[in-house]
Amino acid sequence: MAEKDKEKQFSRRDFLKTTGAFTGGIIGGSLLGGAVGTQTQMFSSNDETAVSDNADSESENGTGSAEARTFFSRSEDFKTLAAAAERIYPEDDQGPGAIELGVPYFIDRQMGSYYGSNSRDYKKGPFEPLASDTHGLQEKMNRGEMLLAGIHRMQEVSQEEHDQAFADLDGEAQDEILKSFDSDDVEIKGMRSRSFFTLLRNLTIEGVYSDPVYGGNKDMQGWKMIEYPGPRMGWGGQIESEDFQTMEPESLRDYQGGGM
Repeated sequence: MAEKDKEKQFSRRDFLKTTGAFTGGIIGGSLLGGAVGTQTQMFSSNDETAVSDNADSESENGTGSAEARTFFSRSEDFKTLAAAAERIYPEDDQGPGAIELGVPYFIDRQMGSYYGSNSRDYKKGPFEPLASDTHGLQEKMNRGEMLLAGIHRMQEVSQEEHDQAFADLDGEAQDEILKSFDSDDVEIKGMRSRSFFTLLRNLTIEGVYSDPVYGGNKDMQGWKMIEYPGPRMGWGGQIESEDFQTMEPESLRDYQGGGM
């Protein structure tokens, strides 16, 4: 069996079981399969062309207008983010990966919100990022600053070790860099590299499975892969049924969108 076919066998349910996606654990894109490939081309350096082409395509398919960045000002940073997210949650034969699901734009929105600026968190010292593994984030930087610092360090490591941009590396090389961050083998001023990787991984998974109203989980494809029906206002019509119930997923938009 070809190595690529072996990679495809690792299911998304196995991914959630073995990596502890929400509680910790190393991610290995080489186990999950699906390189970034041509998908990262949608985040080209010519942003106006990329957005225009994407908008035309989405208009033809009736999926609405193209997304736009509100936090990441540099195309290189956004391309790096997209490539890393795709390695954490790659496309395979069970469904789309992070890029197609809109995860990079979900992360962009989150970093541009109060969550990215930690405006609702306690943010007074002492700041001791290396002091403990059990007391949450101890960095002085907010989440947006942490993500940018980590992405910039990934770009530096990629150039130092491969003389290429991270987004241009093959999947195996990208995985090795991501693993080095998760293992705390990379120095980042003011923070642990593992803290950056954990933040990036959690944001990626959240973008796959959050309600589409927040910018990810495009067309509810993340929910469809795990057969999650989405939020419901009630279960009166199904709760007493003795038959297994299958429902098409519905987003908050189905209850709250439009009509105003």
